[in-house]
Amino acid sequence: MKKLFTTLSNIWKIEDLRVRILNTLLFLLIYRIGSFIVLPGVNPVALENHAREGLLGLLNMFAGGSFARASIFALGVMPYISASIVVQLLGIAVPTFQKMQKEGESGRKKLNQITRYLTVAITLLQAVGYVRTQITPDAKMLGEPLFSITSMVILTAGTLFVMWLGEKITDKGIGNGISLIIMVGIIAQLPGAFIAELDSRLTGSGGIIPFIVEIVALFFVVIFTILIVQGVRKIPVQYAKKIVGNKQYGGVRQYIPLKVNAAGVMPIIFAQALMFIPMSVGQFFPGAQGPVLTALTNYTSVAYNLTFAILIIAFTFFYTAITVNPVQMSDDMKKNGGFVPGIKPGKVTGDYIDAVISKITLPGSVFLAIIAILPSIAIVLGVNSSFAHFYGGTSLLILVGVVLDTLQQIESHLLMRHYDGLMKTGRLRGRTPVSTGATGPAL
Repeated sequence: MKKLFTTLSNIWKIEDLRVRILNTLLFLLIYRIGSFIVLPGVNPVALENHAREGLLGLLNMFAGGSFARASIFALGVMPYISASIVVQLLGIAVPTFQKMQKEGESGRKKLNQITRYLTVAITLLQAVGYVRTQITPDAKMLGEPLFSITSMVILTAGTLFVMWLGEKITDKGIGNGISLIIMVGIIAQLPGAFIAELDSRLTGSGGIIPFIVEIVALFFVVIFTILIVQGVRKIPVQYAKKIVGNKQYGGVRQYIPLKVNAAGVMPIIFAQALMFIPMSVGQFFPGAQGPVLTALTNYTSVAYNLTFAILIIAFTFFYTAITVNPVQMSDDMKKNGGFVPGIKPGKVTGDYIDAVISKITLPGSVFLAIIAILPSIAIVLGVNSSFAHFYGGTSLLILVGVVLDTLQQIESHLLMRHYDGLMKTGRLRGRTPVSTGATGPAL
């Protein structure tokens, strides 16, 4: 406890760090206040009994409940994340975008601008769908088309304002702004889910003992997730010695840290997008429903979770292959006079790194699939659906990754001013962020 108070005191003594933390808290407070401001012309009481499951429930969690409340921030930062993913995929497939990625700061600014324009377009499309499908006629207190037009404009402006808040947190605060906004939205749902689960155990079957078991299980799931997020395979790299005048350069051994889970949460996001296709087919073509389609629309069924897990494993290999380039790594090492001990520089080194990545990606993808299906297993075992979301999936991976990244940045500020770090022994390792675009959030 004394160590904790000493660390907090050291953090407060560093003016730059103190200002950054206060700025971050202020911007997040503004976001949370805005998430409770309802769209003009909407009766929030009429929306209270409108249930949202599946993808809509996930979007509502990421938006901190704004989606269900028809808030001005109802769409949150998801359009910006979608635009960032599109820009990143274009950077892989389109030569023009590849060229901009290699142009340094000027190219980054161009990609930023394209991402913003694309965000506006995606937000307008999603705003149309949101107004038509999520706001029931009895909740509208304004006539059409006035209500739809004003709501679309306000929702688009709300998303752009949230995007601006995220950029301000990144520039003047601590941590990645967009990721912190998503994290705050997820954490905002935790107290209500915790109370609902406790109430269901106390008033229903089970009692307090199963609830304690659930909390202990959640603790070990979080530890397991941290191990996956932090896991790395270090490849030693030796640099040749160079003597210039009386000084010696190089001759040191460094390491290339290859992440066990280099793809982050992106495989789960892609797999979830595909798993909602059967649900959409069932909604648009009710007569096409059969045993297979019914099983794939039930997120607690064996068929759904097995398919979901296979898709995650496949997307993990795919996303790792397009984001981690062993050939470029080996070329960069060769240009700088580096080599892996016992491995010839050039193509042989690239093949060696590729083989190592393939070996560590397999267990990483399997563990990622296990984390993704844990909420469904928790629901089957009797855990409340809102509380079960915190047992794994996208929400838990984002929470763990963002917290570790933010704490690592705080520790860097402490060590830079010659203070002790956040831990008694060793350094706190932040994740290697997998960006969803040139300027996108590190997910």
